[in-house]
Amino acid sequence: MDNSRIYLSIGVQSGFEKEYISKALEDNRITSGGPNVDNFESELQGYLGENLFVAALNSGTSAIHLALILLGVKKDDEVICQTMTFSASANPILYQGAIPVFVDSEKETWNICPENLEIAIKDRIKKGKKPKAIIAVHLYGMPYKVDEIHAIADKYEIPIVEDSAEALGSCYKGKKCGSFGAIGILSFNGNKIITTSSGGALISNSKEIKDKAIFYATQSKDKAVHYQHSEIGYNYRMSNICAGIGIGQMKILKNNIGSRRNNHLFYKELFGKIQNVEFFDNLNEDYFSNYWLNTILLESEEQRENLRIAFDNANIESRPLWKPMHLQPFFEKYPYYGSNIAEELFKKGLCLPSGSNLKNEDKIRIKEVVELLF
Repeated sequence: MDNSRIYLSIGVQSGFEKEYISKALEDNRITSGGPNVDNFESELQGYLGENLFVAALNSGTSAIHLALILLGVKKDDEVICQTMTFSASANPILYQGAIPVFVDSEKETWNICPENLEIAIKDRIKKGKKPKAIIAVHLYGMPYKVDEIHAIADKYEIPIVEDSAEALGSCYKGKKCGSFGAIGILSFNGNKIITTSSGGALISNSKEIKDKAIFYATQSKDKAVHYQHSEIGYNYRMSNICAGIGIGQMKILKNNIGSRRNNHLFYKELFGKIQNVEFFDNLNEDYFSNYWLNTILLESEEQRENLRIAFDNANIESRPLWKPMHLQPFFEKYPYYGSNIAEELFKKGLCLPSGSNLKNEDKIRIKEVVELLF
């Protein structure tokens, strides 16, 4: 049997990308912006839902940064952020000179805990620092508790930046993730459900916000015959080449979601037979996860490491869950609200190979490792 590396999640080509890249090269449209960018934005808008506007950018991180700028976050402001996430969710807070305030997970979706979110908001207000924004994440493609989180945000009039970097194609009550927040963001990094090699998008229900995001993303050039800048700008716009890849990738988005969800069924059957292994699944019928990554919780950190090392010895990639931000050396000095839910998830959780190109032969190898260990 082939023993080549089985990766956690890598991009899959549709075969259509070359057509759009070649056209960009033929037309010498190889800079930021261009026809492919416009078309890619239109396709994303059509997919996500009516009355939404998409600005294609060079990364999901850039999208979060611009979202905070557009929401008026400035130096010494406070921004609440889910602690169980990748560092790209939190780093842009510091780009603005603002202060991250981390909030623990809840056990059901592993996302930001409504109870601790409200505790954090009340305490920050009591201390004279009402948060300027909330960054809520759909972790591994699983929607957060949308109704509860948005009810709290609305109660205290704090806008939500909806980090859907991992959740393109996921839904809550039939509505696409990325469309709930004051501003939503997507990532098209090489490991995401579709890729533009490197890229992201900012989503809003306002064309004015989209246009302002593009203005900032193209160095904030004023309307003048010469180069004039009245505001600080950034080089964040997606390139016409990368957008060509994105258009080609949109043609297989539905298939990629189906493949990831089929992987989920495989793992659900595999680990469903094993005692004391908790499989991460939709909470109820309101939730539709793209299962960007399939994940499990084991009994202990030792058991998690035993499985991870066994996979690695078989040339199969797996990884622990995201290390919570409040435990990271760079972020541990900032405020944190919660108990140890995220910490326990990190200790016991493992991400499993979940690529859209996972073959039956790969699943056989994965199953053999699991059955030998358990």
